[in-house]
Amino acid sequence: MPGSTSPTIGRACARPARALRAKTVNARKQSALTVVRAHAAGEDAPSAAKSIAKSLMAIAATACVSAPTLEAFASPVTPMEIGQVAGLEANPITNAKALLRNALPVSNKPIRAIQKKLESISDDLRVPGVKFSGVESSVNGSLKIVKEQRGKIVEALAPGKKADGEQALKELESVLTDFQVVVAQKDKQEVPLQQQEALSLVGRIEEDMIDGFPFDVPAQYADRPLLKGRATVDMLVKIKDNANTDGGVLKIVLDGYNAPVSAGNFADLINLGFYDKMPIQRSDGFVVQSGKPKGGDGFKLGGVERTVPLEIMVQGDKVPEYELTLEELGRYRDQPVLPFNAFGTLAMARREAEPNSASSQFFFLLRESELTPSGTNILDGRYSIFGYVVENQELLRDLKVDDEIISMKIVDGAENLVNETKPAVDQAPIEAPSE
Repeated sequence: MPGSTSPTIGRACARPARALRAKTVNARKQSALTVVRAHAAGEDAPSAAKSIAKSLMAIAATACVSAPTLEAFASPVTPMEIGQVAGLEANPITNAKALLRNALPVSNKPIRAIQKKLESISDDLRVPGVKFSGVESSVNGSLKIVKEQRGKIVEALAPGKKADGEQALKELESVLTDFQVVVAQKDKQEVPLQQQEALSLVGRIEEDMIDGFPFDVPAQYADRPLLKGRATVDMLVKIKDNANTDGGVLKIVLDGYNAPVSAGNFADLINLGFYDKMPIQRSDGFVVQSGKPKGGDGFKLGGVERTVPLEIMVQGDKVPEYELTLEELGRYRDQPVLPFNAFGTLAMARREAEPNSASSQFFFLLRESELTPSGTNILDGRYSIFGYVVENQELLRDLKVDDEIISMKIVDGAENLVNETKPAVDQAPIEAPSE
């Protein structure tokens, strides 16, 4: 699992592996990690889970970056269905923008119904030739809701954002009307473009429903840099010795609604220029990691390393859990609002045995839900997720050790950063250098 790049941590990870045994119980009662252990030890794991077990072991081993050898990772877990480790119980959402929409603290049924219908178009796009009957049903259904339940949507808008929300709703109706024409013409190329334009407006309306910040951050963290809302970050990277690309701009959305302390810490460091000119320090096919300064593991303020606690918002909760993993809390089955589902999930790196040791090191996950199904993997509930890459994720595949973060800038939402080390304002978006 992603951890600090300290050699001390590496040596700790290299300790002899504990004995790995598959429990002789009914296969339907075996846990996800039991399957992983069985496969790693060369025992007979269910065929449906073998490839996933191998990949999860590799993800777990990435904490041991400084060790001369990588040992198997083992820790107790609660029993879970084998079908779950194979991701067979559901189709987890893997789109970063959809995950962010779902993570908004909004419960308005009409706008959520529109969102669901428009997102379902992605399934129709996967059908060879596009399933236009499905697209048509979703578009018509969404437009019907806009027209017939406009009042319920407007009523849910926050008073200070009502004008913008009403304008976005008006634009959504227009886009959906145009979308009907696209569907009638069976324009396969235009369908995903119209879908994304409509969903962007849906997300804007949903954000306009949020009145202030939804909860009080616990007192012990209230004076930290906090992101009380969302912020968009441009991250300019330079990729060396690659015939196909010199780099580009990753666009990242930080989610302070669900991780205000983690996102606030990261945004504050961006605002200080901490990550500018910093090299990529790990790239192993599972994660891309950076943020380790020279002369230490994390960011120091006044000579003292500033750390942030583990922070995980659970579905159905009003306030994040702090300091303890969901496993330690006994919440094995609970789902985090921000899961490790999307390629480019952004989370804090930390020392393996110290959940509250995160400081400045961060990582992007490079695997999707087939390897890390929500709620059934060894990452969810153990690491603080605070954002997703929403554009140019493909650049993560090309980043390697010693490539460089040229700069990071907050381009939208800087006003949501409070208790910042220095005043924060939105910067102009970064334009990728022409090739």
